[in-house]
Amino acid sequence: PLLGAGFQLIAPSRFGYLRTPLPLDASAEAQADAHACLLDALNIERAVVVGASAGAPSAMQFAQRYPERTAALVLLVPATWTPPPAPAPGPKLSPRMRRLLEKAAGSDFLFWLLLRFAPHFSMRAVLGTPYELVAKASADERTALGTLLSHLLPVSRRRSGLMNDAAVVGDLARYDLENIAAPTLIMSVEDDPVGTYAGARYSAAHIPNARFVGYPTGGHLAAGHRNAFAQAVADFLKGVSGA
Repeated sequence: PLLGAGFQLIAPSRFGYLRTPLPLDASAEAQADAHACLLDALNIERAVVVGASAGAPSAMQFAQRYPERTAALVLLVPATWTPPPAPAPGPKLSPRMRRLLEKAAGSDFLFWLLLRFAPHFSMRAVLGTPYELVAKASADERTALGTLLSHLLPVSRRRSGLMNDAAVVGDLARYDLENIAAPTLIMSVEDDPVGTYAGARYSAAHIPNARFVGYPTGGHLAAGHRNAFAQAVADFLKGVSGA
């Protein structure tokens, strides 16, 4: 949707995804530095930084480490530090279902079988969005969400990134939110089973120039609100000087 609104997008695969190798230091800080190196290679001085889900930590680190290069910061259902008592991250699955998911994530064929014959379970377990919420969305949005799920294949070329994301998100510390100077938009969904809502609100309350937008339902993929999400981001960026 942002392309249709006239923006140019740079969409790198983060550490461990597809053809991006996983370095010894695959921290959010190192990933932020790699983002800066990519902008150097492209001769781009400033950019809006968008971090969704587990992409949020490196986006926030970029805004902290390179304030002069951050035109704005956008965080969507972000994995962020949450003050205690924080909910355990990740969809709530039975031990049996979690073992099945972990085994499937190690095999493209098994993962394909899971998507093909258990799409409702896959939507909830893999993408954190109950299928009943997807069913209530528009036809276009249901198609887009189904495409997103199928595009996780080949999962074998994403496994290292998924494992690294789990390690980074599982050991998040509180960032220096008060030192993020860029105009910031943070959006989340209250019933997100991944548990991003409380941390998103906390971050928005402590980043000086931040705006928070929340929805009561939609799961981790904001089912039923994806067009509204995109419109809010586009409107925010059009109002940011220098974006």
